[in-house]
Amino acid sequence: MANELSLTPPVLDMKMVANYVREGRFQRSLALLTAATSVISGLEVAYEHYRGSYSRRVMYTPVILSGLLAIAGVAAFFSRRAARTVLRLVSVVTLIDALAGFYFHVRGIHRKPGGWRLPMTNMIMGPPIFAPLLFGTSAYLGLIASYLQREESSGMPSTSGRDIWFARLLPPSAGRELLSAEQDMREGRFQRQVAIVTGISALLSGFEAYYSHYKNNFRYAMQWSPVVIAPVLAGVAFSSIKSRRLATTALPAVSAIAGADAAIGFYYHVRGVLRRPGGRKRLLYNVMYGPPIFAPLLFGAAGMLGVLASLLRRRRV
Repeated sequence: MANELSLTPPVLDMKMVANYVREGRFQRSLALLTAATSVISGLEVAYEHYRGSYSRRVMYTPVILSGLLAIAGVAAFFSRRAARTVLRLVSVVTLIDALAGFYFHVRGIHRKPGGWRLPMTNMIMGPPIFAPLLFGTSAYLGLIASYLQREESSGMPSTSGRDIWFARLLPPSAGRELLSAEQDMREGRFQRQVAIVTGISALLSGFEAYYSHYKNNFRYAMQWSPVVIAPVLAGVAFSSIKSRRLATTALPAVSAIAGADAAIGFYYHVRGVLRRPGGRKRLLYNVMYGPPIFAPLLFGAAGMLGVLASLLRRRRV
């Protein structure tokens, strides 16, 4: 995509980008975005599990997979074949790992004194319950990218032989539905799907922000902003499933607000890290034990998904 952007006015370039997205021709760009978000989420998980002293070997898996997903994303940028094979495989494995991590976090809360009889206390003091699912956002982006067209491609997209072979293993109706869904993704016709994921991601991020800021007693008024914005974004995203108009008007507006709030939150978290005793001289220590520096960016990922959904087309009925 970037190779074809010229020195034309920015408005025309943005229209060109929007057209690529609507046609499903943004595989290389989304692969790079997958790599970048994977690095960020991987770093977040790495120091969160460091606080837990990596007491279980399974705590290393998301750290390792985030690195593999980043490598797969870069490889997919250069190779169509890598996008359809390596990126897809690593994305699926990472999604499975995210679900496994969610199970272990739920179990960790259950094993704390009082278990689920003290849900709020143990969710606040225990492992962040929805963090593994948010970690899976990068994998979801990678999985989408593996089905898209390249920016430089032209003509109508076709279904690969491998997909047809797999569809033949399913019952006829399920096989036809699978091939139809994959074809719609290649043509950028999966707006409702991304809207659903946007809503879920917003709710999970909002809850994570709530109990993280609750530990700090909402010391700053700004700490309420993601808690307020998240359900609004989720409501608009879920409403966009039925309303095309909301998907193209309210959804991108609220998503942009969520993205701006995430950037501001990132600034405050960085400032909080630097204001700890030792500041830059003990930077690594302060990042480990200060406010979760990349957490606001994970909330921004929900806003990014909302913007993406607003640019896509709806599936044929």
